[in-house]
Amino acid sequence: MASVCFYFQVHQPYRLRRYTIFDSDPDYFDAYHNRQILRKVAEKCYLPANKLILDLIRRHEGRFKVAYSCTGVLIEQLREYAPEVMSTFYALADTGSVEFLGETYYHSLAFLQCREEFAEQVKLHSDLMEREFGQRPQVFRNTELIYNNDLATFVSDLGFRGIVAEGADNVLGYRSPNFLYHPPSRPDTTLLLKNYRLSDDIAFRFSERSWSEWPLTVEKFADWVHQVNGQGYSVNLFMDYETFGEHQWSDTGIFPFLEHLPERILSHPDDDFKTPSEVIQAYPVSDELDVPYMISWADTERDLSAWMGNAMQSNALFELYKLAESVKSSQDPQILQDWRRLQTSDHFYYMCTKYFADGDVHKYFNPYESPYDSYINFMNVLDNLRSRLR
Repeated sequence: MASVCFYFQVHQPYRLRRYTIFDSDPDYFDAYHNRQILRKVAEKCYLPANKLILDLIRRHEGRFKVAYSCTGVLIEQLREYAPEVMSTFYALADTGSVEFLGETYYHSLAFLQCREEFAEQVKLHSDLMEREFGQRPQVFRNTELIYNNDLATFVSDLGFRGIVAEGADNVLGYRSPNFLYHPPSRPDTTLLLKNYRLSDDIAFRFSERSWSEWPLTVEKFADWVHQVNGQGYSVNLFMDYETFGEHQWSDTGIFPFLEHLPERILSHPDDDFKTPSEVIQAYPVSDELDVPYMISWADTERDLSAWMGNAMQSNALFELYKLAESVKSSQDPQILQDWRRLQTSDHFYYMCTKYFADGDVHKYFNPYESPYDSYINFMNVLDNLRSRLR
């Protein structure tokens, strides 16, 4: 038996407006561009993709299943700028074939900087998922799939039964991401690892004409999945939701690919679709997976260098989290909200100086001309936040 486990990351940050050292306005975020980008992505991706997936669930009588990880800051913006998208997510939740995963409300790097803040954000997000979609998340996905043994222990203590993580070669070795694993000393917590090769075939290579497997057909991809039978249990296809219609434009054929894939997968009696919780319920854990150092989904290194790889990023993170005690003791809800929105990992991603193989990825949706502009802008905002705390 081989199950396809689709999980989509759905996230847009609150982008900062241009902020100089002479600015004193505490309104840090660029409402015009945030609305503009969200409306664009809603029209190109969220609305057509949600409509198609809802249709596929109904067409296949609930046998097609997916999972979403929707950040709190995304939900806030959908409510304000695209409430019709929320209606389609409610309809998806009502099918019983969609699972909503847990994560940090603000898509933050809090686990790396402040465990207390991390736990608070995870609870805020779980409360939001329960309130909006009637589900208390049981499976956790950390920001950018950042993971190690320590995170597994902490998240297990928060009550999660499963964690999704990157199937990085440097930790798997000879083993396959298509089996289930558990962290050291936590046999009751299940790890679902991303099959990054098959995920990236859709997310990154689908429209790449120089790729040796282009064009990627439904038949070809379904056969690759079917070949996992006997060599694994679950093909975990984890990717940004914006893959559909935004990263891969509609004219690439990405929507017809998604539309016809379930029928082809389900035509094999040994193959099906499962949500992460169903995968955990259905299949045994094969082995312990020791991940003593941090891994992530990002770039060729699968490490933290996309967010903490240079002095600007490290300094910005240090100065931001240094304010934690002052922010919380201020008991000012607006300052707390602004501080937490500044934690979103995108702000540090924009400061990344890694170009070469990963350059195009770091430029996507980046509002700045250079990483240095991003750093200066962020630190100007942070300086104003300090003055409000004083």
